[in-house]
Amino acid sequence: MAVLSEEQSMLRDAAKSWVQERSPVTAFRKMRDSGVAVGYDADAWNEMAAMGWAGVIVPEDHGGSNFGYLSLGLVLEELGRTLTASPLLASALGAASALILGGSDAQKEAWLPKIAEGAAVGALAIDEGPHHAPDRAAATYTDGMLSGRKVFVLEGMAADILVVSARGSDGVGLYLVRGDDPGVTRNRLSLADSRGAANITFSDAAAEPLSGGYELVEKVLDRVRAGLAAEMLGSATQAFETTLDYLKVRVQFGQVIGSFQALQHRAAKMFTELELARSAVEAALAAIDADSPETPELVSLAKAKMGDTFHLVSNEMIQMHGGIGMTDAHDAGFYLKRARAAEAAFGNQAFHRDRYARIHGY
Repeated sequence: MAVLSEEQSMLRDAAKSWVQERSPVTAFRKMRDSGVAVGYDADAWNEMAAMGWAGVIVPEDHGGSNFGYLSLGLVLEELGRTLTASPLLASALGAASALILGGSDAQKEAWLPKIAEGAAVGALAIDEGPHHAPDRAAATYTDGMLSGRKVFVLEGMAADILVVSARGSDGVGLYLVRGDDPGVTRNRLSLADSRGAANITFSDAAAEPLSGGYELVEKVLDRVRAGLAAEMLGSATQAFETTLDYLKVRVQFGQVIGSFQALQHRAAKMFTELELARSAVEAALAAIDADSPETPELVSLAKAKMGDTFHLVSNEMIQMHGGIGMTDAHDAGFYLKRARAAEAAFGNQAFHRDRYARIHGY
C-alpha cells in the first residue's frame, strides 16, 4: 500500500466521512429513481467542489491545490464505495488533465478555475464505436471546425466544455468544443449503471486545438484510466466487505454460512485479488505523479487487474447473497451493473492486456 502523507490521510478521511454521511448507496438509489438527466445529484456535486475536490490536480495559480493524482485517487476510491455519481472523474480529472498538459495559457485561464470550483463541467469525447480505439478516430478537424460523432461520453449531458479527439492535418489530437455550440447535438443515454452519458454529434462545431498530438491523447486517457481504476477499487472493496458481513450473519442448515469452508475459500480469493489490485492501482497513480516512463504499462496493468477483480467480486456478491441479491431491493445489483460499465470504459481487460503486451514487445 502507498505511504500517505498527513495531508493525504486527512483528505481520505474527509472523503470517507462525507460519503458515509452525505452520499450512501441510498442516495444513489434516490438519484437513479429521480431520472435526473445529468445522472448525478447537483447539490452533492456542489458540496464536493466546495470541499476542493474538483481542484485537487489543478495548479494553485488556477484555483486548485495541485495535490496530485494519488490524492485524487483516494477521493475517487471513497466515492466508489457508495457508487456516488459525479463529474469528478470526467471533469476534475479528465478535462482538467487535458488542459493542464496541452492547453495554452489562455485556455487554462478560461477553464481551469471554473473546473476547480465546480462552476463548469468538462467531459472527454473519445470513443466512436462499441470498442475503445482512440487511435482510430474518424472525427475530423479542419480550419477551426470539428465534425464527427462520439458515443458513450461520460457526463456528456452536463458538459460545458468537451475535450474531443479528432483527426487533423498532423494526425489524431484533442480539441476543445463548447457544449453550447450550435454545432453540438446531444442524445441522452440510459446506461445499466444509471450514470450520466450521451452520444454527441458535431457538425462544423467551433473547436480549439490542444497541443501534444496523439501523445497527449494517451497521457490524458492514462490519467482517467488510473482514476477509474481507483474508483473501481473502492466499489469492489465495499462489495467484498458487505458480502463478508452477510456471511457472518446469514444462517442456513442451522449454521452461519461463513463457517462453510467452500465459502471461506471464495472469500479468501476475493481478499487476495483485492490486495493485488490495490497495489497495481496505487502504483499507477504514483507513477503518474512521478512522471514515470513506466506509466502506460502500470496504468494498463491496473485497469486490467481491477476489471477482473471487480468482475469477480460483483459476481460473488450476487451469488453469496442468494435470492435477495438478485432483487432490485438489494444493493448488490448496483455493484454488478457498475462493474460491467466501468470494465468497458476507456478500455476493457482485453484492450489493456493487449496494450501491456505491445509495450513489452510481444
